[in-house]
Order: sequence, then C-alpha cells, then structure tokens
Amino acid sequence: MNRDVEILAPAGSMECLRAAVAAGADAIYLGGTKFGARAYAQNLSEEDLVQAIEYVHIHGRKIYMTVNTLLKDRELNELYAYLLPYYKAGLDGVIVQDIGAVKFIGEYFPEMPVHASTQMTITNTLGADFLKRYGITRVVPARELSLKEIRDMKKQTGLEMECFVHGALCYCYSGQCLFSSMLGGRSGNRGRCAQPCRLPYSVTMDHRKYKGDKDFCALSLKDICTLDILPDILEAGVMSLKIEGRMKQPAYTAGVTAVYRKYLDMYLSGKEYHVQEKDRKYLLELFSRGGSCKGYYDMYRGPEMMAFANEKKSGNIQPEIRKIKEKIHGNLILSPESPVILEITCKGQTVTAMGGEVEFAKNQPMEEQRIRQQMEKLGNTDFQWEDLNIEINGRIFVPVKVLNEVRRDALSQLREALIGCQKRAQVTKQPTKSKDQAACHRRVTDSLPVYVSCERSDTAEVLLNEPGITGFYFPFDTMEKYFSPELAASSELYLSTPHIHRGEIPEKWLRSAQKWLEQGMKGFLVRNLESYAVLKKMGYGEKCILDASMYTWNDQSVDFWREEGVLRNTVPLELNEGELKHRDNTSSELLLYGYIPLMLSAQCVRKNLFGCTGKYETAYLKDRYNSEFPVKCSCDPWGKNISEKAKYCYNIIYNSIPYGLPGEKDQVKKLNLHSLRLAFTIEEPEKAKAILKEFRTVYQENGKPSGRRYTKGHFKRGAE
Repeated sequence: MNRDVEILAPAGSMECLRAAVAAGADAIYLGGTKFGARAYAQNLSEEDLVQAIEYVHIHGRKIYMTVNTLLKDRELNELYAYLLPYYKAGLDGVIVQDIGAVKFIGEYFPEMPVHASTQMTITNTLGADFLKRYGITRVVPARELSLKEIRDMKKQTGLEMECFVHGALCYCYSGQCLFSSMLGGRSGNRGRCAQPCRLPYSVTMDHRKYKGDKDFCALSLKDICTLDILPDILEAGVMSLKIEGRMKQPAYTAGVTAVYRKYLDMYLSGKEYHVQEKDRKYLLELFSRGGSCKGYYDMYRGPEMMAFANEKKSGNIQPEIRKIKEKIHGNLILSPESPVILEITCKGQTVTAMGGEVEFAKNQPMEEQRIRQQMEKLGNTDFQWEDLNIEINGRIFVPVKVLNEVRRDALSQLREALIGCQKRAQVTKQPTKSKDQAACHRRVTDSLPVYVSCERSDTAEVLLNEPGITGFYFPFDTMEKYFSPELAASSELYLSTPHIHRGEIPEKWLRSAQKWLEQGMKGFLVRNLESYAVLKKMGYGEKCILDASMYTWNDQSVDFWREEGVLRNTVPLELNEGELKHRDNTSSELLLYGYIPLMLSAQCVRKNLFGCTGKYETAYLKDRYNSEFPVKCSCDPWGKNISEKAKYCYNIIYNSIPYGLPGEKDQVKKLNLHSLRLAFTIEEPEKAKAILKEFRTVYQENGKPSGRRYTKGHFKRGAE
C-alpha cells in the first residue's frame, strides 16, 4: 500500500488556498500572474505567491505552480525573472506544457521538479518515458486513460502519477483543442478557453435530419466523481489525487477536499472502504452539471457521461472554513537578573529567543498565571500551544513588554526555520539576451517545396497525378493502396501517424513501414509525442516531421527538436505573422490550406446520439449561427482491419470553413520557411484538385487567388 499519497487541491486565491489546507489538502496547485492555464482565475501576485509558499511550508504541505501554457519567444525571455522569486522561496514544483519551457527550466532551475501537464496529452508509456529523460519527475496523463494504462505507465517509468479525481472534464484531449481559439481568439493553450464545448449544437449525419434543439449541448460532459473507485485509482499507482477547480470558490474547494481527505484516510487506515450516500449527495450539492460520472478510468465512454442539458447547479452549502494552526511546545525560563529564555519546538525544529532581564521582585512577585496568560496571546499567527512549561526560579518580575518581545522573536525564528529549510540559494546561471530572430528572416524565398497531406484515398488518387507537388503525407490505408518504389522515386512519401496514440503500434503497421522505408519512403509525419518516441526507439527519429499538434511556439522548443534530429516541424497554427517573423522558421513547414482540427475527442458524437456503426463516417454539428462543423469518426486510427477496432477510436471536429492563405504570398515569402503544405481531409477529389490548382497558380505561377472563402485563422490576429 502506497502511503505517500497526496490530495492535491486547486487554489485560485489565497482564500481558496487556506481553505484547502484547513480541509486536509497535502498539496496545492495554483497560478501566478502569467503562463497559467486559468488566465481568468483570480491568481496570485508575486508577493502573495511567495507568502503562499511560506504558508504551506509552515504547515508541512507542498505547492505547485502552473506554467502550463504555450509560450511565445518574448514570454520565454520573461520566464527566468518570473520564476526566480518562487524558486528561491522553495516552490515545490512547476506544471508545464511547453517543451521549450521544460528545456529552459531544466537549464536554469535544475533543482526545480518539473511536472508534465495534462495539456501535454501524454497517452502512452513511451511518451512519459521520453519526457523522463529530460528531467520530468511527474506526469499528469491524459484524462482519457484507463486505470490499466496508468498502471502500466507507472510500472514501466517509475514516474509519479498525478490524476484528476473530481471536477470538470474537457470534451477534448487537453492540449489538442483549438475550438475556442479559432472561433473567438481565446486560446485554451493560453488559459483563456471560452468553453465552446458547453454551448448548444444540433447534430446530423445527412445534413437533413438534426438531433437536438436550441438548448441541446452535444459536447458537454458531466463532472467526474471517483469516490467509489478511489481504491482502484490508488492501487493503479496514482500518488497525487487531483481536484479540478481553480475557478471555484473557497467553499467548494474546502468541501470537496474534506470529503476526499475522509475517504483517503479511510483507505490508508486499512478499514473497510465504504462510500456513504450522504457524501455523494453532498458533493452534488456543492456543484453539479447534470449529475456526475466516473470518467474514463474503466475505458468507459458514451451518452451516460454527457450533460446534454449543461444545467450547472451550485448549492448554498457553506462548509465551515477554519484556520489551521501548528501545535508548538515551549519552555520558558525566568531567573532573577538573567535574560528571559524561551525555547520553542515544532516539527523537529527548535529555536531559542532571549531578551530583556528578569527582575527580582521585592514586594509582589509575578504569578505564573499572569505570565502564561501573556505568553498564550498568539493572535493571528500560524501556531498554537500544545504545551508550555514555565520555569520560575525565585521571586521575579518581568515587564509585559519583554515577554511580548521574546514571544514574537521566538515565533519569528520558528517561522523562518520551518520555511527556511526549503528555500534555495540564488541560482548562478542566468540566460543571456536572446538572439534577434528578425535578422534571420530578411532573406526572401521566391519558391518553396510544396507538400500535400491527404486523408482520403480517392482524393489522393487524383492528386498523385498533379504537377508541382514535392511530396505526400498519407495515412496507412492510402499508403498501402498507392505505394510503389516508382512513386517513391518521383515523390517524397511520408507515412502519417494517428492524431492520438494509445496502446501499441500494430505489427502490420510497423512491418509495412519498414518495408516502405527500404523501398524509398522518406519518413513519417508525427502528430504526438508517443508516436515519435516509438519511432525514435526504432532508429527512425531523424526521419520524423512534426505536425502542428507537436507545438513549437518558441525557439527553445524549435532547438529542442533540432537537437533531437527531426527532419522539420510544422509552424504552430496560433502564432500570427508578426510573431512568426521572430521565430526560427528555417526548419519549419507552413500550412497554406486545410480544414483545421478544432478538437480531438475520445467521445464519439455519432455513438452518443445515433449509435456506433464502427464505420468511418462524418457527422455535422450546427451551432447557433448555423455554421456546420464536420465530425470525422476515426474508428481504426492505425488503419482499417489492422488494429483492435473501436478500442482507441476518436473523433476529429474540423472547422466549418477551411483555412487558407492565397492572398498572403508576399508575407509568407518573408518568413524564411523550409516548405509549404496543403492539407486535404474531408474534400471530394475534384474540389481538392481545384484548390491545389489555385494555390499552385498563386504560389508557383504568380497568379491571382480565385476568391474562394477561407479563414486566415491566426495569421493576422494571433491568439490571446
């Protein structure tokens, strides 16, 4: 039985932090004024956050700080000064999404434990093991994982596992959502999600018959509550039980934390584990979104997890939030013509304060009760006496002022002793001024290689005969259908991995990939860390191209992957033109066209509303503005009939209109790119052919755009 288990509670304010500590949290996670994935929480100023670190350390708890957004280059330059006061104060860890930030923190704050955020979308043991080599000590895996997957990850990596046990669920794999960003400019990767998954949508499979009304929330999940399966979670190797809710009020934080404290203690005591109905009801009364579910821990998915009405209900329960105090042991020695001596012990720390002078009382000696009454005035401190021994040697008198001064001095020393042992010295290495990337982009490139990714085999068949294409990215089924050594000799061919990698890569996929490489295939288009880790282990790391989902927002992350030896990366979809001018794009490919994936979800819109057929089909979501979003069912992610069907299937929700930059040729030419890409996903063959012709006309023949409707995404506006 693992007894090194912590209840990890959220705090969006100092009030929440104190409430969580008092309710029994072993650790707190919170954000500062920058770089946290809850930008709209109250969050803490530098002064407050340092005080928060000291507060939890006095009470023997830990504190983790969220730095779990993607960082632009100018922000990464601010990270050192931002983290330094917290690092020195003894911050117990940082929760990070950006691989560039992982690299940066490892270099400049080597003693700081770094936790991989759930925003990293870690879904596989090899992905976690890869991060371990770069200093990650703890993983917050994707919330979609089963207990078996978590158990395997723990067993094979030895990393600490931190998993959500209560609170809201995202419909999308965390970190793989651009819905809020593309529609309104508020990026979930920047902590500013507008929660479009909680909005109403109607759904159809045929553009005619829709299911749902104006209040039907097709993408809204119930909150999770795992009291009933808490022993299973713990026995899977999870050591940090994470409660979601940095936007919630102190009463919610205190109430949920207290309940999980009760049941964790019950489990650790060895008593029979039994959940009382009153506690389930109490949690629902604190907050409910159409009930609750157990989440994905048993590989469960389906309509029972959905809160289609999205009726949020918060009760008026106000649990008592008490102030927690540490018990101290004291020994006060009072001898005539000697200084007052006060010794205090707490949690193995002992301090001694001396001051003033004890006088000899000629007439009325000071009574012990009067002295004790004065010494017990601990006021608003973090301490309370468990026992105080007062040793009086003879007839004495001590001015009250002296007693107060010695008491305050001793408590101040004790406070510093409790927090000081966790403080760190000033770091010696400091970052130098970053290079001016703008200078790297003064070269204008007239012609760049153009690559095409294509998800549909019938569309690929048509495009294979088109001129002006340097290479193709194909999924397994398409590559299997059209690969030949002759084609590989005339075009660069790359095998695309699934967007989400769960379980093992099927043997047929690996055998075929190896054969195609031997016959001229160039490499792989990689969409996630897990697929890269597997391919690197096989010796194919230098044949990998990173897709846009492998975020490289800053030059630290670009350098990280360059050092890994990958072929190239894909320009992030949330950076604007101005930000790209200050990014190193020399090994980057820019998306010129495509329906952008807004969400990758383990849930299935078709199954939840129409039932599962196990076929590649497309549903359509219609929002309140009558925009339609295609939802592709990826039933066999590794290829048809080569993997266990539906076990790790997922949905891709695409934008309602395609992204395209036909009118931005002059700006694109100035970005010093490696190459360009057109991504075809749901397009019919002839439509894809016409779009290819338009971009070829503009970018290769100096022609004019056709006037088709495109969104420019973030190329102009950028993301908040």
